[in-house]
Amino acid sequence: MLFYVMQYSIRKTEKKGQVRIILPASKSINNRLLVLSALSKGKIQLAKLSQSDDSQIMYSLLNSENKIKNAGHAGTVMRFLTAFYSICPGEILLTGSERMKSSPIAELVDALRIIGAKIEYTGKKGFPPLKIMGKELTGGKISIESGISSQYISALMMIGSSLKNGLEIELKGDTISSSYINLTLGLLKQTGIKAHREGKIIIINNFVFKNMKMEVEADWSSASYWFSIVGLKNELDILLPGLDQNSLQGDAEIRNIFSKLGVKSHFSNEGLTLSAIKQEINFFEYDFRDNPDMVQTFIPYCVAKDIPFSFSGCRSLRIKETDRILALANEFRKFEVELTFSEDGEYISWNGNSKPDWTKPVIIDTYDDHRMALGMAPLSIVTSEIIINEPDVVSKSYPGFWKDLKKAGFSISEI
Repeated sequence: MLFYVMQYSIRKTEKKGQVRIILPASKSINNRLLVLSALSKGKIQLAKLSQSDDSQIMYSLLNSENKIKNAGHAGTVMRFLTAFYSICPGEILLTGSERMKSSPIAELVDALRIIGAKIEYTGKKGFPPLKIMGKELTGGKISIESGISSQYISALMMIGSSLKNGLEIELKGDTISSSYINLTLGLLKQTGIKAHREGKIIIINNFVFKNMKMEVEADWSSASYWFSIVGLKNELDILLPGLDQNSLQGDAEIRNIFSKLGVKSHFSNEGLTLSAIKQEINFFEYDFRDNPDMVQTFIPYCVAKDIPFSFSGCRSLRIKETDRILALANEFRKFEVELTFSEDGEYISWNGNSKPDWTKPVIIDTYDDHRMALGMAPLSIVTSEIIINEPDVVSKSYPGFWKDLKKAGFSISEI
């Protein structure tokens, strides 16, 4: 039996000057606000929603009366809805893709059970699918390991205000992706919920939602690929409207990181403008504990710029849409580049000795992971041709990415 694999051939742009790119809305903010809007029973009205696959799945499941809820590949949907449906009267089955069924969720389920949630595993213990028998929960105090996934903690935080006694969450161990916890905390405060964090303790008070309107801002994670493109293509400037200079998104930190790696940025009334500048460092060391999704932007960029690196805080990449550490190592071997990483994925590095071969076309596998396609595509600037397998995977977070690349002058053709 023959299987058709869709492929895009990507070749570098010769375009110069400035290009204006409209970024997608942040799916991280979008999915949190969708849950809060549902908890408010529609009192929170939303605008400028994300059109990403993950956000569409979240919206669809929250508005569906079907008792079987399929989150597909969407990790935030699976984890957020596990907590959400635990406090909604009625019984549902929450499932997902085969990859999702191998993604652990026991830590979140155990925490919810402490405050009275009734959740059963219908397959392998500790993993989806989940049979959730929702009911009113009073809340109280719980503790949860915070070194696995910040999404567990955000899921608990969002239901906290709907519990009679609120919720106090103790974070155990070394916290990862703390910026996403702070994002959730900031959004709760914007809705009027009294919530605060003191070190390892997060307290969410019971709250009755009031009528309000909220907009979803542009996505800083999606902006990172344009920083990469500008740094690799010196003659091209990019204007990005819609980004918030004081964003709650942790990935807004890319402005500071890229300023050392060859890209300057400045805000004006039109938006954020990106321009290439002289590279300041010859070795890059960074802890991505709070920004793990950016690893797939910076590894291709550093290899293309011949900047050896050592990254830490990468452990959570093992349990994302794919094992991102292994996927990156596999794909860079195709360029004759050897990445070194620890068994637990905490550390990943490149010493610069294994030099990439940019002279031949390379076929990139995407592993059902949008960030593999998005992060690797800029390499088309330095190599003869990049061929992306299953390019539609970008719809998970940035549906218009290929169209925007064409706007920036890249040659893209289906083969």
